[in-house]
Amino acid sequence: MKRRDFLKTAGVGIAAITLAGCELPTFLRRQTRPNIIVIISDDMGYADIGCHGCKDIQTPNIDSIAHKGIRFTNGYVTASKCSPSRAGLMTGRYQQRFGYEFNPGPPPKGIRENIGLPITEVTIADVLASAGYTTGAVGKWHLGTSPRFNPIKRGFAEFFGFPHGGHPYIGRHWMESNPVMRGNVPVNEKEYLTDAFSREAIAFIERHHDKPFFLWLAYNAPHKPMQTPQRYRYSFEHITKPVRRTYAGMLAAMDDGIGNLLEKLRTYGIEDDTLLFFLNDNGGSGKGYGSRNSPLKAGKGSFFEGGIRVPFIVKWPRRLPAGVTYEHPVISLDILPTVAAVAGAKLPKDRRIDGVNLIPYLTGRTKKTPHEILFWRKGDDYAVRQANWKLVSTAGKTELFDLAADIGENRNLAAERPDVLKKLTKAYEKWNAQMKEPLWPPNPRIITEPKGGTNIS
Repeated sequence: MKRRDFLKTAGVGIAAITLAGCELPTFLRRQTRPNIIVIISDDMGYADIGCHGCKDIQTPNIDSIAHKGIRFTNGYVTASKCSPSRAGLMTGRYQQRFGYEFNPGPPPKGIRENIGLPITEVTIADVLASAGYTTGAVGKWHLGTSPRFNPIKRGFAEFFGFPHGGHPYIGRHWMESNPVMRGNVPVNEKEYLTDAFSREAIAFIERHHDKPFFLWLAYNAPHKPMQTPQRYRYSFEHITKPVRRTYAGMLAAMDDGIGNLLEKLRTYGIEDDTLLFFLNDNGGSGKGYGSRNSPLKAGKGSFFEGGIRVPFIVKWPRRLPAGVTYEHPVISLDILPTVAAVAGAKLPKDRRIDGVNLIPYLTGRTKKTPHEILFWRKGDDYAVRQANWKLVSTAGKTELFDLAADIGENRNLAAERPDVLKKLTKAYEKWNAQMKEPLWPPNPRIITEPKGGTNIS
């Protein structure tokens, strides 16, 4: 089924709930459905929020989501780089299933007509729009710069943000090749960009608070370039390293914006009826950019835990318990089937959705684990996690770790447990055989079309 056919046939209501084993929730019997918000930070360190133990940077508003919701201690994304991670989250599918394996190149050379989220893929916005939700995207897109990849062509009724991967917070650099846009029209945004994204997200809620809405709020903070709002210049003098001080100001601006958004939900009396996810797109970039991933190993770009295990929190006061942690592995793929279930929306039946509806697990209706096994792939590098065992194969070296005893992945047990190594390797080979070849190489700046030509159009 093509994406356009899905949009024609997708329905709304009780019959639209298609997830196996999902009985009709009470809130749907009352004919009410939650608002849905997904907030994504960019390159934030695993250890850089208070609920993860951070001491030198205060993040009270992000922490409040954890205090009122559920914090996943083993929350993963599908890639250690921005763009493929977003492709998996946006579709609920391992992005390797449709060839979205590598970041597109930076502008201007990275702008390619055929490099972007294939338009045959159904997005989370498509699914929720088909169920009657008003949909809006704010912030970093990074799923294609061509007009046909614009969010307003991918299920979102509204968009304010920039199409590519990085953008300055102050000034007009890259305005021609990567402009801030409203819909598909470039605008001259003069406010500090994080503040502008918070402003637009709040305005979206103001316009649509009286009906079910879906807001995708993708901050580019605290991704480089390292630029702090003037108002935070002297707020972190206790931090001795300049880059960490700058990073702290960038993180504080995002946290304050999230706080203002949460306050707006309270003002309209809809906080309890809003399902909100907060997560990071991949691991922090490291000390050179001010972030910290401890106790995890490595960071952005790596398949060690510091590259793919991220801050991941969910809050829905009406239905989910507050102030608890959930220890079984979950992954960003789970967001789409979860929100589809609570919205009474149809999932596409002609393709495999790799995520699961988390609600039965979080409410205690099932004691099983959401995932028996998880996979990652980037070129010849790959990783597998099953229970507490983690296999990492990078640069031709294969290692095995017991995460329960060694969260920092310091002790390679491959020689001691060849049985586990063989089992995980075979599982990966079976999974890998189902995936497609990448549609473009790691550096698409040197080509005019992705591998496979126009087959993603």
